[in-house]
Amino acid sequence: MATVTARSASAFRSSAFSRFYAGQALSYLGDGLRTLAIPLLVFRLTGSATAIGWTWGLELGPYALVSLIGGSLADRVDRRRLMIASDALRFAVMGAFSILFATGHLSIGMVYGGVVVLAIGGSIFLGAQMPSLRYILGADGVKSGMSSLVATEQTVGLVAPPLGGALMGIVGPLPALVINTITYLFSQAAIASVPTFGPQTPGGVPTPREIASDVVTGWRHLMADAAIRTTAFYSLFFNLVGSIGFVALIPYFKRAFGAHDAAVGLAFGCFAGGAALGSFVAGRTHWPVGRALVIANLIDGVGWLPLPWAHSMPVAVAGIVVSSACAGYFVTTIISWRMRIVPEDVVGRVFGVVRLIVLIGILPGSVAGGWLADHIGVRETMAISAFGYLITGALMATSRAVRNERR
Repeated sequence: MATVTARSASAFRSSAFSRFYAGQALSYLGDGLRTLAIPLLVFRLTGSATAIGWTWGLELGPYALVSLIGGSLADRVDRRRLMIASDALRFAVMGAFSILFATGHLSIGMVYGGVVVLAIGGSIFLGAQMPSLRYILGADGVKSGMSSLVATEQTVGLVAPPLGGALMGIVGPLPALVINTITYLFSQAAIASVPTFGPQTPGGVPTPREIASDVVTGWRHLMADAAIRTTAFYSLFFNLVGSIGFVALIPYFKRAFGAHDAAVGLAFGCFAGGAALGSFVAGRTHWPVGRALVIANLIDGVGWLPLPWAHSMPVAVAGIVVSSACAGYFVTTIISWRMRIVPEDVVGRVFGVVRLIVLIGILPGSVAGGWLADHIGVRETMAISAFGYLITGALMATSRAVRNERR
């Protein structure tokens, strides 16, 4: 795979993107704290990896289902208002979490219910964000914008998990919950400062019949393009087997190495650092898309292989960094590629269907990963995830539609 650099115009030439980016950067800090704080809180409440699996799955399972509605809304209604409403919903949930925990009334059932609502808000927000980037940056600026957002999210993740782990160990999860609540206010203010994110002629909220029609439209565009179709269904299986290992990471670090919360936070920070590096590389290179995706996934699986047998936490973390770097490259490349080649007027609908397919495997994978970690062991669970990922990557490498993709 030859290295060819082809830098597109910086997304920050757009003042609208710069303001949106500023709000998202702060929001990523809060999300990064929450991503570690809630699973650690659940593990403290239950001592169960299965409970962590349900928490992760209940956030991303509904996320996939609601994406169909989010895609339809994004193509029809004012995206600016849609994203502000989504952030307001997430602000309300995190505010409730903070108050309930501070008063000693937060239960595991409330956590489960809250993450479902967070999933609904997050899915609708992301459904609006994708076509918004295309609208304010144009097709040629999408990769730069997406790379900046993903790399920033993961770079912030270098700081947020270690900070979250330290806070958990010293004062508990309340500061992380409160910070995440506040950052959603900053995100709303940044979005409100931009006059419009499209579409050109916003309409009303779609009826159920219109949503169904939009889903059919998105499905037809997906099925008509062999490369998009194939990568979407393989991504489903990547997320299924990847979730098995990811959900087991906290119990893996704690049971295999006796790690405390701060050490777990540092490990997750390294994970985010690898993903940030991968996103950075994706935004500054222009390799043939199909072959690059195949190679990234194969190396991703190889990076996970040391975990079942590692007896040193630094060795395990090193493998995770390699894996996450490939994952960061893959996500940034494949999303920007889809946004570039899908017709602008159906971006939301196509992405809604794609997200449903890609994410639907996370709920069963998360629950399975938690159950396996509790019943057969954390190392065995990591082995299942690693070999499953490698097998899926090898199968995708046999697809001509993927290997020959160069758009």
